[in-house]
Amino acid sequence: MTGGLTITEDDLTADDVRALIAFHLSGMHAESPACKVHALPLEKLRQPGVTFYAARVHGMLAAIGAIKHLDETHGELKSMRAAPEWRGKGVGEAMLQHLLGVARGRSYARVSLETGRTEAFAPAVALYRKYGFENCEAFADYVVDDFSQCLSLVL
Repeated sequence: MTGGLTITEDDLTADDVRALIAFHLSGMHAESPACKVHALPLEKLRQPGVTFYAARVHGMLAAIGAIKHLDETHGELKSMRAAPEWRGKGVGEAMLQHLLGVARGRSYARVSLETGRTEAFAPAVALYRKYGFENCEAFADYVVDDFSQCLSLVL
């Protein structure tokens, strides 16, 4: 990862942010059964309880991520995506570290997420496992099955 990385809370109005969200949703629809796309569209990323962040390197959008407040002890990671030209360069990991810091600052006892089991999701799952995420029971409205898995990290 190069220097110059900043991660800030974002209002989802910038064109590059909106384009990366659209790219993320398109990828989720391409890699997931229709009933298994849980990525949040722009309007749901603006809902109360969801905090959205943008990672920029020297002003260029490198990654996005969000954390959703489930209850006083539990947060959910949402919309984690590195821009294609930044994949494999550490910005996704930097975003994950940032979101875990936000969760700790909120005094959450754990952070969870839902993701796929297919090869397309393997790099993300490997990153989550590197940070200690383990398989868990379904939470919120998710269902664990042959496509979906839920992971959680005790903080």
